[in-house]
Amino acid sequence: MPSQAAVIADTRRWLERAVIGLNLCPFAKAPHAKGQIHYAVCAGASPADLRAALRAELQALAALDAARRETTLLMAPGLLADFLDFNDFLDEADAVLTDLELEGALQIAPFHPRFQFAGTREDDITNATNRAPYPTLHLLREASIDRAVAAFPEAEAIYEANMATLERLGPRGWAALGVGAGGESGA
Repeated sequence: MPSQAAVIADTRRWLERAVIGLNLCPFAKAPHAKGQIHYAVCAGASPADLRAALRAELQALAALDAARRETTLLMAPGLLADFLDFNDFLDEADAVLTDLELEGALQIAPFHPRFQFAGTREDDITNATNRAPYPTLHLLREASIDRAVAAFPEAEAIYEANMATLERLGPRGWAALGVGAGGESGA
């Protein structure tokens, strides 16, 4: 398993080159530039370890002011390598959010190296919008999302723009970004 520093470096590279670099999320640049993104690595070996890390990270995010920590990326490099297992885990992640009574305050967005939208082929380049170097849970503040949507009233257009961007880029262009684990193609 890669070191914690390597996991964070890989995730930052993905964020900078793909998410911000391709403008897949127009709201990511500001918190990145302000140092308000917290990177956490779950080094555990079981889904129970990831649940515990998720619980701790959700509580920490809720306890801190957004000016200090806007969002958290929780990576699990040694867990849930199979996308379907990861997708099943999302129900458990939502249960943690509910148990902590943080629904409406925080939400969880999934990213995975083999992410696949329903109704797409595994090799469909548009799946790359949610592909990260490692299984990742993005913990977001609902208030931040509301502010972002208010500032960008056609937020639903982001999805379509992302699909078009990735289709123009193609698999070779995505691979050239080097945004997978260890700087691999991530394809």
